Amino acid sequence: MLDRIPKRDIFAWNALIRARLADRKPSEAILIYCQMLLRGVNADNHTFPRILNAARLGGAFFSGRQVHGHVLKLGLGSDDFVVTALVSMYGDLDGPCSARKILDGSSRRNPVSWTLLMGMYSDQEKPNLALKVFYEMAAAGVPLDSVALATALGASGRLRSVLDGKKIHDLARKSGLELHPLVANVLVKMYFDCEVPGDARALFDRMPAKDMVSWTTVISGAVHTGAFNEGLKLFRELCAEGRKPDHFTVSSVLPACARMSASRHGREIHGYTIRHGVGAGLPAVQNALMDMFVKSGRLESAQKIFFQMAEKDVVSWTVMIMGYSLHGRGEDGVKLFREMERDPAGVAPDAAAYYAVLHACHTACMVEQGRFFFGRIRKPGVEHVALLAGLLARAGKFEAARTFVEKRRMEDRPEVLRAVLDGCRIHRNLPMGKRTAEKLAELEPLNAENYVLLSNIHAAGGRWGSVEGLRRTIRDMGLRTKQACSWIEVGGKFHVFRVGDVFHPRSVRIRWELDRMMEKMREEGLSLDADFSLHDVDEERESIPAGHSELLAIAFGLISTPVGAVIRVTKNLRLCRSCHASAKHISWLTGRDILLKDPLRFHHFRDGECSCRDLW
Repeated sequence: MLDRIPKRDIFAWNALIRARLADRKPSEAILIYCQMLLRGVNADNHTFPRILNAARLGGAFFSGRQVHGHVLKLGLGSDDFVVTALVSMYGDLDGPCSARKILDGSSRRNPVSWTLLMGMYSDQEKPNLALKVFYEMAAAGVPLDSVALATALGASGRLRSVLDGKKIHDLARKSGLELHPLVANVLVKMYFDCEVPGDARALFDRMPAKDMVSWTTVISGAVHTGAFNEGLKLFRELCAEGRKPDHFTVSSVLPACARMSASRHGREIHGYTIRHGVGAGLPAVQNALMDMFVKSGRLESAQKIFFQMAEKDVVSWTVMIMGYSLHGRGEDGVKLFREMERDPAGVAPDAAAYYAVLHACHTACMVEQGRFFFGRIRKPGVEHVALLAGLLARAGKFEAARTFVEKRRMEDRPEVLRAVLDGCRIHRNLPMGKRTAEKLAELEPLNAENYVLLSNIHAAGGRWGSVEGLRRTIRDMGLRTKQACSWIEVGGKFHVFRVGDVFHPRSVRIRWELDRMMEKMREEGLSLDADFSLHDVDEERESIPAGHSELLAIAFGLISTPVGAVIRVTKNLRLCRSCHASAKHISWLTGRDILLKDPLRFHHFRDGECSCRDLW
């Protein structure tokens, strides 16, 4: 074929090189280029971009540098297309610094080359350098197109710099590109990343044409900034317009259902994906559905999806292992991890997978297995150390926990200290618990939750004077503790309760039901441990358990759901001992299953027992 090409027909040579690139054969494209040179044919400004792209795709940096020499020899070093190809080749094969040298040696008027360099810095997690390039580009008078603006806005979002974002937004407005689909979508994301959801939503509402990326961006942004109801509402609006959400949109809204424990909404979305074939066979969608069901208390539904998946990636296994652990089935989580290691697909566990199996060991109090898995992690993070330290303390091995933490030089890491403190609370190791809690308060003196933990240690030892002193400390320092609240979904509506709540329309009936349960406990001789938390500062110690938000939600569930239905409650803070004991007794007295989710795990109460085995 080469022999039939007219010697001087550069168009034919370029076409042949282009064909090899289209067939993804960059090395053959380079060979054709060499043959062309041997026949005395000079490349032109159409040849060089293609052959430089071939060098980039084939990782042939030496060949790329030779081609660069040919470019300079023929005087094409300032051609915009050639410069762009050189920037791309050097950036991919030798890093952004080399690409920057190419750009500095050019006429510097080509926006594509500037944008490429910005993208390289962003891809290398250097958004500050990407923004520096953008500002130089603007100062040099280079025309700003939609891609350049979008790249710079993305860098602003990564830096969480709303100041830079607003500057670039103003430039986009002056350039008449503010509502360009690409720019507008990235603007919305930037404002969400910078935690300015109001500006993000205002811009979204002004967009004249919203594509699926626009909807996915605003839904995902709402969910990630904690506006879960807003995310679900937007998803329903999208469907009401007759638009068909794609798998990205579905994956973005499912975390809202998971965080709210809105299993009904999650099941509706799951049904939608089945009816419309959205994300069928895509691990990303299946993983998001599993995660939603796990965090909504529907472990069986998550299992069904997992075992029906034709293709599982490491995230699939991790979600299911973590799901077992969160639901008190740590042994099953460890077993599943072993299955993953034996899987013919050869899925390699990553840091997140090891975190999940360590969490499962922590749940099941499997100390030796936890030590074994920890030893296999190449570079353990703080989160891995905290889990193993917590596991040792949870098993009552306090000296081993202390030695391990000191060996890892993490005795000043709050995450690790909280994990150890958890074991002190379970085993009522008051001396070590007090020292650990005081250390936490020293490390984070403005974190009110540390004083709450210390107060709970004092309360466990009956030191109510110290508890009262800590209340005064929090008040005098102007710190605010989180207010406990619980919620339950009944009839498609969420009912939220706070400590001592009397504002619910059925408040009188709820209190009557709860008082009736407490009376039956006394008649059966069931006692509750006195417990107290600084989160609940408006009640007397003797009456607090009956007024706690989770018990009010459970009582509402008893009077509002059919006999035999599972009562599903979510709480924003960890359960206290009294409420945990009360929930166990209520499940036995009523014969009802109670599923109570707190920030750390699910408690399945059935027949007077809890899935956590009273270790939480």
